[in-house]
Amino acid sequence: MKNKNLVAQLIPVMLAFFTMGFVDMVGIATNYIKSDFVLNDTMANLMSSMVFFWFLILSVPTGMLMNRIGRRKTVILSIVVTFLSLLTPFFGYNFITMLISFSLLGIGNTLMQVSLNPLVSNIVTGEKLASTLTFGQFIKAIASFLAPIIAAWAVAKFGDWKILYPIFSIVAVIAGISLFLTKIEEKPVLGKLSTYAECFALLKNSYVLLLFLGIMVHVGIDVGINITAPKLLIERLDMPLSQAGFATSVYFLFRTIGAFSGAFILAKFSSKSFFRISILMMLAAIIGLYFSYSAITIYICIALIGFGNSNVFSIMFSQALQHLPQRSNEISGLMIMGLAGGGIFPLLMGVASDTLNSQIGAVIILTICILYLIFLSPKIRENKKEA
Repeated sequence: MKNKNLVAQLIPVMLAFFTMGFVDMVGIATNYIKSDFVLNDTMANLMSSMVFFWFLILSVPTGMLMNRIGRRKTVILSIVVTFLSLLTPFFGYNFITMLISFSLLGIGNTLMQVSLNPLVSNIVTGEKLASTLTFGQFIKAIASFLAPIIAAWAVAKFGDWKILYPIFSIVAVIAGISLFLTKIEEKPVLGKLSTYAECFALLKNSYVLLLFLGIMVHVGIDVGINITAPKLLIERLDMPLSQAGFATSVYFLFRTIGAFSGAFILAKFSSKSFFRISILMMLAAIIGLYFSYSAITIYICIALIGFGNSNVFSIMFSQALQHLPQRSNEISGLMIMGLAGGGIFPLLMGVASDTLNSQIGAVIILTICILYLIFLSPKIRENKKEA
């Protein structure tokens, strides 16, 4: 009976993780919006900035809201906001409505990122918690992986990539209703919630500052390659967007494979060694992108970046927590704010691409991000079993 109740609670939570993955459709959506409205790279990449900008603004207030109304209600609110973001394009498909849609998507995802993992800790505990969270990330990755495939299918079948929106909105409704109908006993939040000042005060610690910047460039790489990969195939091979969009699915496929294998690798090897190998893998791939002019070599480079970037966040996040365990609340808030890097670096990639009139500009910014991680690599400390 206990196991049945556990499964009944986890199903709506996993649907929420799937809904969390909707944020990664920003890559393929940006490419279609660029084509539909004939935008330059700077304006197109501004769309992704509107998604990830909200992590900087709303991470701390979300923690305060969660303490006031509870974790389950905060997750439900995040799904409602996400649903509204998916509904917005139906009021008119233009640059302004899509900017509003992406902003709502970012607000919803910020609410969810802050509240969903703590909600899981009220359902499962101990050793099962890590595996449940890993499975949740796998479910999230399925949505990330499927978005470009559904968009391509919608173009081929109906001539409209936006069919993706009603499909995802139906899932969001199911996730919201199922979680609303599910009773989850929540444990009280221990310790006081962090303020902006307390979170940013930690940046005075040089190691925390290095890790915070590391989180920012990691997410910059994640979102940047998501947006840039299809553009490279279009620019170099004159590939149609419906086909080039599969590059995003390749990235997320290997990112998912890397996350799962990383859990086992980090159980055997130190995070320092694995971090170094991951970064060198990304360096080799980014060098390859300067010279790759065939589909297969570009796909291989994208896959290597996906695999290499898959465990970087968890290693840096855990290093920060272990560095100042007594400040875990503030550390968590600060690192979530670091996800705003997904708004900063893709915008810089757009500016660089427009300046050079080539996607090489975006690759240069990605290279700078990877070089920072190489600089950070020797400073990562020897710890095991951090995944």
